[in-house]
Amino acid sequence: MAETMRATVLEGVKVLDLSSVVMGPMTAQYLGDMGADVIKIEAPEGDISRTVGPRRSERMAALFLATNRNKRSVVINLKSAEGQAVLRRMVAGCDVLLHSIRASSAERIGIAYAALAPLNPRLIYCHVKGFSDEGAYAGQPAYDDIIQALSGLARLQAVIGGEPRYVPSIVADKITSVHAAFAIALALFHRANTGLGQEVIVPMFETMVAFNSVEHLSGRIFDPPVGGMGYEPVLKGMRRPFKTIDGYLCVLPYTDTNWYRFFEIVNRPDLAADARFNSAAGRQQNMEEVMRELGAQIAKRTSAEWMPLLRDADIPTAVVNDLEDLLVDPHLQSIGFWKMVEHPTEGGLRFPDNPIAMSMAVPTTGRPPPHLGEHTREILSSFGYDDGEIERLAAAGTIILG
Repeated sequence: MAETMRATVLEGVKVLDLSSVVMGPMTAQYLGDMGADVIKIEAPEGDISRTVGPRRSERMAALFLATNRNKRSVVINLKSAEGQAVLRRMVAGCDVLLHSIRASSAERIGIAYAALAPLNPRLIYCHVKGFSDEGAYAGQPAYDDIIQALSGLARLQAVIGGEPRYVPSIVADKITSVHAAFAIALALFHRANTGLGQEVIVPMFETMVAFNSVEHLSGRIFDPPVGGMGYEPVLKGMRRPFKTIDGYLCVLPYTDTNWYRFFEIVNRPDLAADARFNSAAGRQQNMEEVMRELGAQIAKRTSAEWMPLLRDADIPTAVVNDLEDLLVDPHLQSIGFWKMVEHPTEGGLRFPDNPIAMSMAVPTTGRPPPHLGEHTREILSSFGYDDGEIERLAAAGTIILG
């Protein structure tokens, strides 16, 4: 009975996604997974991510496919007055508008909040951007690398590599996209209570500084400070995978019980009696020595020897996966994490499942990413344009029919 009651959370919510590349598209994809009707509005040249990565056909590259499922595509030339008129009609009939265009450009093409809000008092207008528009960095261009550098994240990698490096993931874009989806959901909740829409701003820089500050604000959380910034186990490079005879493992004894069990496994009762090792306070004060001893012990056995010993002792441990290993990871396989979708033109596609589980709702990865302008006619018809108007707009170059 409970199964038949499950439904998509955002069913009936219409989202206009004017964003491109990763941050905004991922935000909209999260909403689409939860049932929102996401309409991706693209310029005639299409989202640049359509050309990034391996592909089977033009404008359907891997990065685009990974960030644009559960969407329909319409092509509108917003640089034209008629294109702006089309957008305004759509805004009047939608719930959310999302974009990642710099504020100056957004104002120039008529999609600033002040221009659109009067058309729809219930509009949730979300602008994901590099920096808030009130500060010293307002209006500057920002990409993931720029934000990693400014937020301190790149400098933190010097602990491992000896010099600043970027985390090998588009981490700032992706973390900001989660915050943006969360913010839109909050705004929709607020609208449900008040009937009012609002402007939502989600800047990358501020988001990542807040994200990094959780552990790294450290002694500067106090004013006056009681120490410097930085989480010591990370700053000193102590948190790392440990080398075994034939590979690497993540091993993290955490509680006193974990450590006592580990000392039993390695037959070191002397460590269990050592004040530097047998309490959380002692280990904290002697962290480098503790980690050095842990690494020395792990190096004495193979990974296959260690895994059952550590798991039987309930000591947190994990193999260090390659990216390719994730496709055959036993846990991911057992829960059906990888979803296969048959695309009409691109063939079989693999998507990670939406990781959120809800007892009364079910996310979906079902609608495959769209071709450029694939749904232009369908979408404009739903906003009241007849066939003659659509053909005229296409002939004028205002829209492109996929």
